Amino acid sequence: MTEATKAVFEFHAGTAPLLISMPHVGTHVPAEVLERMSPAARQLQDTDWHLPRLYECARELGASILIANYSRYVVDQNRPPDNASLYPGQSVTGLCPLDTFGDEPLYQAGAEPDDAEVAARRDAIWRPYHQQLKQELERLHAQFGRVVLWDAHSIRSIVPRFFDGKLPDLNFGTADGASCDPELALRLLTVAQHDERYSSVLNGRFKGGYITRNYGDPARNIHAVQLEMAQCCYMEEKWPFEYQEEVAKNVQPLIKSLLSEALAFAQDKRD
Repeated sequence: MTEATKAVFEFHAGTAPLLISMPHVGTHVPAEVLERMSPAARQLQDTDWHLPRLYECARELGASILIANYSRYVVDQNRPPDNASLYPGQSVTGLCPLDTFGDEPLYQAGAEPDDAEVAARRDAIWRPYHQQLKQELERLHAQFGRVVLWDAHSIRSIVPRFFDGKLPDLNFGTADGASCDPELALRLLTVAQHDERYSSVLNGRFKGGYITRNYGDPARNIHAVQLEMAQCCYMEEKWPFEYQEEVAKNVQPLIKSLLSEALAFAQDKRD
C-alpha cells in the first residue's frame, strides 16, 4: 500500500451502550489497485450500499458508529486476519478477495495481490478499523457495564453462489448463540416478526462474520449481533444501485425499533 491519503474509517462516538459497525460500506479503492482490477470489479457491486443513510436514526439513539471507507475488494474488515474460512465447506470470499459474489475475477490476469501486498493491506487498513472497534467497545463497556455491538450489512436478495432462491429480508446472526445472550436474539426476532411485511430468520445462511464472532463475549456483557438485510428492502439491486426513498422509508421504522430494542437490552440489567 503506497496511498495514505484516505482515512481508513469514519467514527462517531455516541453516548449510549450501542456500537454500530458498518465494515462493508466503503467504496474507496487506491489508484494503484484500481488500475489492475477487472471491469466487473470497478462497479463495486458487492458493496453494502447506502447503510449510513438507511441507519440515519442511529445518532438520534445515541449510538457510536464505525464506518469503513475502503472497499471490501481492497480488504474485507469482516474476515479473520489469517484468512481462515468462516463457513468451512461453503463458498466464501477472503480477506483480500479475488472474485466477486458472481464468481467474476476482480483482477486482470496476473495482477492479483501477492502475500506481501495482502499483509500490507491488512496492516494499513484492517488493523486500524479493528483497533478502533475494540477501543470503543471497551470504552462503552467500562462506562455502562453492558454493551451491544450491532454489525450492519446488506446483500443482494439473490446470490446463487451463496444461497438458493431468495434470501429472507432480515437475517440475524449470533454465531449460533455464542455471540450474545439468547434473550437479546429472541427480543430482536420478536420485533422483526411483528412486522409482517418482512421475512426474518435467526442464524440461517448468515450466522455472523468475524466481527460478530470475535467481539461478542456474553460472559463479559459484550453482546454482538449481525443483521444482514436483503437490499431489495431499500434500494435497487442492479447498477447503479440507487437508494429507493419510498421503499426505504417503510423499513426504517423497523430498523429503529430493532436498534431501540438492542439498546433497551443493554440498559435493562447490570450484572
